[in-house]
This record gives sequence, C-alpha cells and structure tokens, in this order.
Amino acid sequence: MEGAGVKLHRGFGFGDPEAFDPFLLFDDFRGEMPSDYIKGFPWHPHRGIETITYVLEGTVEHGDSLGNRGTLGAGDIQWMTAGSGIMHQEMPTGNAKGQMHGFQLWGNLPSSLKMTDPRYQDIASKEIPEVTDDDGTVVRVVAGEFWGKRGPVDGIAADPQYLDVTIPAGVKKTFKIDTYRRAFAYVFQGAAAFVDASKPSGVLLEKEVFGQEVNIRDLSGNRTVVRFGSGDEVTVQAGEEGVRFLLISGAPISEPVAWHGPIVMNTREELMQAMQDLRNGTFIRPAH
Repeated sequence: MEGAGVKLHRGFGFGDPEAFDPFLLFDDFRGEMPSDYIKGFPWHPHRGIETITYVLEGTVEHGDSLGNRGTLGAGDIQWMTAGSGIMHQEMPTGNAKGQMHGFQLWGNLPSSLKMTDPRYQDIASKEIPEVTDDDGTVVRVVAGEFWGKRGPVDGIAADPQYLDVTIPAGVKKTFKIDTYRRAFAYVFQGAAAFVDASKPSGVLLEKEVFGQEVNIRDLSGNRTVVRFGSGDEVTVQAGEEGVRFLLISGAPISEPVAWHGPIVMNTREELMQAMQDLRNGTFIRPAH
C-alpha cells in the first residue's frame, strides 16, 4: 500500500540498491475497482532521482511544483527528473470498467546531477514507435533504440532502453543487450521462459520474487521480475498464451546510495539536509 491508499505490486525496491543499479524501484499499480487506487498519491517530494510512469489502462492526473498539469491516458508516458527537488501529485482514475493499470520506474541520478534543475515531460501514446516482426512480435520503444526505432523518452541519466514487448504463443525470440548494462524483464501478461546468454548451460537466472534458480521448463508468469547477468543476449520462449513483458536495461552508476522514502542521495548528510530543507521551506530551489 502506497500513497494515500493505493494497492500495488512492488517488483523491487528498498532492498539492495546495487542489485538493479541504475534502477532503484519498480512498481506495478493495477486495480479492478476504484477503491484499489482512487485515493492516489497526493502531494509529496522527490529529490535525487528520475521517474518514468507508463499508463496502460485508465488515466492519471498529475501536477507539480513547476506548474505543470496534465492527464496521462492509456499508452502515455510521464518522465520526471526530480533533481534538486520537486513536489508533485498523481491521482489515478479507472477506465469505463473501473480498471486502472500502470508502472512506475525510478532511475538513480549520479552525484553530479543530484541537484540539477527539475525537468518534466508528458509523452502521448501516438509518439511512441511500435515495430512488428514477421512472427507477430510487437515492440513499443519507450526509450533507447531498437530495430531501427528510437523511443521519445530521452535525456535520462541512466540512458535506459525501455521496451514493451508482446510475443505470440509458442514463438521463440532473442534480444540483444549491451553487456555493460544491467537488464531485467517484468512479465505482466501470459508467461515465458527466459534464457540468458551468460548462462550457457541453459539454466535460467534467478527470479527475484523467489530468490532461487529455476529449471528451463518453468515459465515466468504474471508479475514476475527476471534479472539478467552479463550476457549479450536474452532468449525468450513464449508460453501457450503468449507473453507481454517490459524489457529494461540501463548503465550502472556505481555510487553510494543514501535513501529515505522519496529522496535518494549519496550520503546521510545529504539526506539530513534534504529533510531540513523540507522543514524550513527551502526544498524547492530556484532554477539555475
């Protein structure tokens, strides 16, 4: 439960920040009825991070201390660089059936950008390129480059590749991944088996939600995070109902992390300064 009472599934976060560096937290917020999400995420602060919010169903009305106001609909993206400090709110509303579904990913900022000016952008669904392969595989390119297309989310310190991938039933597909980057998949529809090239024996890497290695015959199903190693490709075998998942990677920052709720800095002293700024009204800094 987060915000004022939003039920969500946390894929990872508030654990070992090195495990998914440069990413800090990943939430899947979905509900079948308004009581699951309607209280939303009222005004709250962020400092030292960037967030990508991806809406699949319903809408999210948002506002921030920069004066931005808007509504994210199905397929839309919100990118926010909190930098030196921002206050914002996110209030979800369901679709015609009362359903709400979306994701939020937190990316860390390196020490050199922790106190950069806040930035913000809304990206409409129609601006996100979609490519279809001959076997029916469909990929929405939210960020980074893939199959000759580049996603509209740009300028993020983690330099992420963020793909929304749909693979039909029974299809086997291989995706290239830069060996320097940290990568994970998040399955949210159907099921599939994932094989990492860094495991030549054919054994899957651990499913973070279970913390154990699994046999190649096992499938990663709904709401499963699969973390990959240092291989340069990932092979996906879709199950009987096909699979839809996010495939996300980014360049590690490899710096100390001091984390308290919505504020992520490098040292405890910087966290204490942020708390003091909140108390004395200096959390929002003038733009440089």
